[in-house]
Amino acid sequence: MYKFGDLLRGHTDMLILSILDKEDSYGYMINKKIEGLIKGEFSLSEATLYTSFKRLVKVGYLTSYWQNSESGKKRKHYSITLTGIIALNKQREEWELLTEVINEII
Repeated sequence: MYKFGDLLRGHTDMLILSILDKEDSYGYMINKKIEGLIKGEFSLSEATLYTSFKRLVKVGYLTSYWQNSESGKKRKHYSITLTGIIALNKQREEWELLTEVINEII
């Protein structure tokens, strides 16, 4: 039996960009949103998450900034860029095509 992690491997960037397309957020909260949406069946490791953030910032899909939390602790927040939105829309189109093809075959 497959685990969600196996099925979602390779789509981490799209998941992160999709969440940030709705609102800016920070790593822990993004991971909690992913976990909540799939009923706790999957969460990203901290290493996977922050490696993705680093890569997405480097290619210009995200920007980051520091913001104080209610407790006064600084958190690094991420925001999707216009380039990131364009990339996300392309990834969504590719996902739709892929799922159509797979559904047709199975």
